[in-house]
Formats: sequence, C-alpha cells, structure tokens
Amino acid sequence: MSYTALYRKFRPQRFEDVKGQDHIVTTLRNQIRSDRIQHAYLFCGTRGTGKTSVAKLFARAINCEHPDNGNPCMECDMCKAIMSQSSLNVIEIDAASNNGVDNIRQIIDEVSYPPTQGRFKVYIIDEVHMLSAGAFNALLKTLEEPPSYVVFILATTEVHKLPVTILSRCQRYDFKRISVDDITLRINELLPVEGIEAEDTAIRYIAKCADGALRDALSLLDQCVAFNFGQKLTYEMVLDTLGAVDLKIFSKLLRMIICADVSGAIKALDEIIMGGRDLTQLVTDFTWYLRNLLLAVTSDDISSVVDMSAENLENLLAEAAQIDEETAMRYIRILSELSNQIRYAYNKRVLTELAIIKMCMPESESREDTLISRIRTLENKLDNGEVSVRHVGAQKNEADIKKPELSEEAVKELRESLPEDIKNVVSHWKDVVNRLQFAERVHLSKAAVSYGDSGDLIIAFEKPSHKSYYTEGAGCENHLHTIEDAINAVAGAKVRLTLALQKQADSGEGVDYINLRELFPTANVVVEDED
Repeated sequence: MSYTALYRKFRPQRFEDVKGQDHIVTTLRNQIRSDRIQHAYLFCGTRGTGKTSVAKLFARAINCEHPDNGNPCMECDMCKAIMSQSSLNVIEIDAASNNGVDNIRQIIDEVSYPPTQGRFKVYIIDEVHMLSAGAFNALLKTLEEPPSYVVFILATTEVHKLPVTILSRCQRYDFKRISVDDITLRINELLPVEGIEAEDTAIRYIAKCADGALRDALSLLDQCVAFNFGQKLTYEMVLDTLGAVDLKIFSKLLRMIICADVSGAIKALDEIIMGGRDLTQLVTDFTWYLRNLLLAVTSDDISSVVDMSAENLENLLAEAAQIDEETAMRYIRILSELSNQIRYAYNKRVLTELAIIKMCMPESESREDTLISRIRTLENKLDNGEVSVRHVGAQKNEADIKKPELSEEAVKELRESLPEDIKNVVSHWKDVVNRLQFAERVHLSKAAVSYGDSGDLIIAFEKPSHKSYYTEGAGCENHLHTIEDAINAVAGAKVRLTLALQKQADSGEGVDYINLRELFPTANVVVEDED
C-alpha cells in the first residue's frame, strides 16, 4: 500500500480532534444534538485551519445512524461509506476547476433527488470564491431554499470575493489560525502512533513555522522525518531541513548591524547563504526576531507576549539593552519592504544585501524615521572620537589638486601666503572625503577646494542640489558639522568654511556664496560677501 501523508492520515475523526476551533465545534455539535441543522454553511479562514476536515466530519455526524454526543460513531454503514468516499450522499466539488454555470446546473438537477441512504445529501464546495458570476447567480435560488434533505457547505480562503447575495444565505463560521501550543499538542499526540522521537524544541519550531496552519505543520513534520529517517528529530535537524536560521545567527547579524559593520554583516549573510538557508525564510524569521526585540524594549512583562525558552529570552533582553525602539521599528520597516519585494525578485541576494546596508547606514536614507538614528550615530562618533578612514591610493601633490573655477574677483581675494593647516586640508582632501559617510561622499565627490584669504577653506560644489544638502532642509546643520569634524580631524585645528558653487562656463556667473552664518549662528563658518 502506498504511503499516506500525515495530514491525510490524521484528519479529525471526532470533534475532539479538531484543534483551535472550539467556538465552531461547540456550535456544530449543539446543532446536531438539538437537530437544528441549517441548510447552508460558509466556512472561511486561512489555509490548513480545518475547513474541509470539519465539513467532512459534520457530514458524517449528521448522517450517522448512532451519533455519540454529536460525534459520528465511526462504526455504522453510513460512517464507513463516507470515510471510504463511496457514499453518494456526500459530494465534494472543487470550484477551482468546476466553476462554470453548467457545473452548478448539474448540482441543481441532482438536488431534486433525495438521498438513497441516510438523512442528508451534503454538497461540499471547496474554494467557492473561484465560481464565475454566472455560476453564483445560478446557485442563488437553490442555496436559499434547498430541499429539506440537502445541506450546502461552502469553503473559501478569500471570503471577500463572494457576492453579498451568497453571504446573506449562509451561516458563516470563521476559522482562526491555530496557536503554536495547539499545533504542538496535536503533533505530540501523533508522534507515538507513528513511532517518531523528537525534541520538544524541534516540534515547537515546526509549529511556529506552520504560521497557524495545522496541515502545514504536519507537512513540515513529514519532510523533516523523511530527511532524517530513523533518527531522533532534533532542533538542529529541523533547521537544516527547513533552511531556517538559528537565533544565535540573528544575534550575531544584529550586533554587526548596530555597530554599522557593513562588511561583517555581509560576510555573515554570505555564511548563511552558503549554508543553504532560504533567503525568504531568513527575512521572515529575522523580522519576527526584531519584533520580539521591539516587544522586549517596550513591554514591561516580556515573558507574557513572547513565546521562547528562558535561555533565548535572556539573550533577547541582552540584545534589547543595545537598541532603542525607533531603531528597531526602522529595521522592521526595512525588512517588511524587503519581504514584499523578495518573493518576486530574480536576484534575492542583492535585495537582501541592500536592505542590510540600509540598516547599517541610516544616512543612506532620506526618510524622517532615519534622522534620529543618523543624529545618534554622529553624536557617538563625536563623543568617542571614532572616525572610519579608508586609504585610497597615494595622495596627489598640491599642483595636482583641482581648483574651483571661481570668478576673477574671488581669485584676486585669495592670499598668496596660506596657513599650513589649510594647505594640509587641500592636499589631503581625499582623506577628508573618505572620513565621511556615503551620503556626504556623494555630494562632495565632484566638489573642488581652495583657499580663502582670511584663513578659510572654500568648498565649491558642482551642482546647487549638492550645496543645498548642507544649507537647506531638515538635518542640514548636522551634515555641515559632519564635514567640519572631518576637516578639523585632518587639519588638527578649527577650520572656517565657505560654501560656493563652481562657475558655470555658459552663464559666466561667479561664485554663489551662501550666508551660512545667518542660517547657523553656532556653526564654524565664514561668510563672504557677494560683492
């Protein structure tokens, strides 16, 4: 005999076997005991929550010759016939492939004939939302006033697609997602029957991965048992089989992101990928990890809202001490955007790496929720004196430094004798740029530098938009101070700045100086008059 999948083998045979749907089970059993059977039912809910299983169980129960407290006896001829799918009283229809008007008309024709055995003729129409508009219209009258011996059970995962006229003719039951505890309990009931040994942590992780669907949990269990046949199922085996990532990996990755260690975070991601982990699952699990982390930051009683072991909870609280709620919410927002994109992406790795870089570098984003992280990063660097330096080749001589194309008036004002610290800044301008973050480097990549006669440093930008990054909008003062800090670090002294635009060859306009002293009175900036 061929192997039967676990989710088929262990379909609920009694109402007690249905997990997580007590509100539905109680109502249906009371209807059976009181003989108040409705003519049309609508079972709606997400996949794997028991809609079809309860429909079949209900069909057996209302046709059973010797019901036991609302449950089918499983011994009478009707129960056996329905279980073996040989009964003509229970008709299952897949609306996904039988969705036309002709299919419904065939049902209407059959409804006129009473059952040859048993009390009720039950029609179970699965994925009913797939019916065409014409099919729905053909079903309306029969669904509203069927013969007394006919029961319709409609099942769907997308109830919003059903016409209101259909909804109003049915008694609706919403199937909830099954909790992790209920799924774990059901799996533990089945393990001794199948002769399977498994760790509690392994079963609980499978239940969590099922996302509220018991059928998915049994399918995942089937997969893990088949891959590790003849062995006791451990937590590590489940991770390897399902392509999941351990919480320790998430902790390591998060610490690198918090420290803005881009290369380390990308390397950790590479190790995860080379280990055969699925990126879509990684993004989902990492989002849940950060969700738990956010709850640890904001909740007073974390153990009541987060489901994990005491050891993992202790590690989570240690992580929470290193992050604030705004940053955690920004991380979750980036991963949520990635989750929507990655399922349709051709190159999932590139998108994932880009998201990690965004998490490491809040300055690479222009959204308002990144300002707090950007300011906090800048403050930490200033307080700790931490500056990231990259040496790019040999430095050019002073003669090789590109000078800005200033107006003749501005050129005449330049001093012949220049301070040594300003000379040092100009000759080592690449060092200054390399000390800055990505966004600042973009705006300064084509800027030219020169000297002012009063000991100031002129930065001439190629485009007005590059200059306005430091003079207009939210956060511009912080951007300006970031440049000052990098320049002062190279010069070893306070350096006054003048921001300008490079001369446009076609317009003949001169340097466009900005009165930064009026904008930022506390900034270390010198102002040149335009005239």
